[in-house]
Amino acid sequence: MALDPGALVRAEGTMGRLIYAANISLDGYLEDETGAFDWSVPTEQVHAFWNEHERRIGTSLYGRLMYETMRVWEDDDWLTDEPPVVREYADIWRDTDKIVYSTTLHEVSTARTRIERQFDPETVRRLKETSERDLSIGGAGIAAEAFRHGLVDECVLLLCPVIVGGGKPALPRGVRLDLELLGQGRFDNGVVYVRHAASHR
Repeated sequence: MALDPGALVRAEGTMGRLIYAANISLDGYLEDETGAFDWSVPTEQVHAFWNEHERRIGTSLYGRLMYETMRVWEDDDWLTDEPPVVREYADIWRDTDKIVYSTTLHEVSTARTRIERQFDPETVRRLKETSERDLSIGGAGIAAEAFRHGLVDECVLLLCPVIVGGGKPALPRGVRLDLELLGQGRFDNGVVYVRHAASHR
């Protein structure tokens, strides 16, 4: 399954969209109560989907824990025997600017990365307005802040065929947000893809 073309095209002159994208369990969790998310390891087909999604991202916003999970893509050692689709994702990830929100992280270990001590909604809003490419946000904590401040423009969710019974919620509690379905699909491994635009009123 290929990413729907509408997800890849943005009208010239429009500001960047902030996109929340995640693999989640059917009952709505990013990871289970032990912190595991091995149930969401992508197949090559799903990996190819994420590669196409990430190509349009100019800047990724991360919380500290998500950044520490993702920075493995900066290293080459473990990629030698991986399939081409996995190595391709590493190249795409390295070519993206990254902002890490943390009060405790003293330095970063990846290129094109800077630390911000607090998540400032107005700064993110200005970043969207001046960006020529879309932005992504990852990490339950800062994503929740972005949702609460009306900053998230799209949600791209891959629903994994598993119920984990508890853990870290993928979506914020106490937030009402109307959504418009923009795309949907199904992968061979039973993962279901849904893409929604947020309706800000």
